[in-house]
Amino acid sequence: MLRVEERIMVDVLRQIIAGNIPNTFKEKISYNVPLFYGRKGLCIIWPSTVPRGGIKKEVLLGFWYGNKLKDVDHHLTHGTNKQIFYKIFYTPEEIDEKAIVKLLKEAVSLDNAAR
Repeated sequence: MLRVEERIMVDVLRQIIAGNIPNTFKEKISYNVPLFYGRKGLCIIWPSTVPRGGIKKEVLLGFWYGNKLKDVDHHLTHGTNKQIFYKIFYTPEEIDEKAIVKLLKEAVSLDNAAR
């Protein structure tokens, strides 16, 4: 069960993503976490209380093809996964909507280019 602060962060991230991706992109729940996809996976929101996420605290926003994003503002962390780059949010106040929207636009463009 999600903690209150995690639930708030997941809800805020879901609203930002849903409001900034085309209607052709969809959301589904996989492993009890929200996953957004177009032609391919776009991003995932993984709270730490959900098992198998590999994080110990709070909420991860991961971009499926983060390795292909320019991320000029260096917002994402390049962990051990060669493909999925991510940002971990510890409080709702840390969520930077402008940075997320910028990354989403780039990720959507990559997905559209794959068509």
